[in-house]
Amino acid sequence: MAPPRPRFDRRAPVRELPNINDRISYPNLRVVDADGSQLGVITREAALEVGKERGLDLVLVSEKADPPVCRIMDYGKFKFEQEKKAKEAKKKSHQTEVKEVKMRYKIDEHDYQVRIGQAVRFLKSGDKVKCTVIFRGREIQHTALAEQLLYRMAKDLEESAELQQEPKREGRNMIMFLGPRRVPLNKDKPEQLTKAVRTLPISAATKPAAELSHEPVSEVAPA
Repeated sequence: MAPPRPRFDRRAPVRELPNINDRISYPNLRVVDADGSQLGVITREAALEVGKERGLDLVLVSEKADPPVCRIMDYGKFKFEQEKKAKEAKKKSHQTEVKEVKMRYKIDEHDYQVRIGQAVRFLKSGDKVKCTVIFRGREIQHTALAEQLLYRMAKDLEESAELQQEPKREGRNMIMFLGPRRVPLNKDKPEQLTKAVRTLPISAATKPAAELSHEPVSEVAPA
């Protein structure tokens, strides 16, 4: 016989309530006033009375002290500021991820601009970008065109990105890594992100990749 299925617990989860005002049960407390001045060690009832006179809350801030330490404050405002600080800290502790942008070396201009837009969004979020050119079948013989396309992308993204790894073959792909730019680009001394491709004729260097795809390209074995 199969064991009985556990019943669904419909009870609301128990929330940990803050130690403020009447929830504080210690008979004697060391109390700090709202302006930071010390009120000394007084009874719980006296501390609650001080908080009521100020129109503020009595908040337990150090339970392990002897006697426990409380502070007179606006707990709602204090909680809001703590949550705001936590959100800011979470933003600053953004975990860098590697986002990938894929394309073919014969990509048309519209699709290319779409990939540029994707890369810009990733870089502005603080992530690295892996630019990948995919080869299919005999396209693997056109690695020079893929390399040229990747350097073009690096050049187009130079205001947002730094070249971290130059284009290189990886299986049937060619990849390049870009990272978010840490130092603003000096327009007077632009970075040399474009690289001459020795396998292409000089007269063809300015042609779009889509046009070059129909021209013969000679491969040069790596040194």
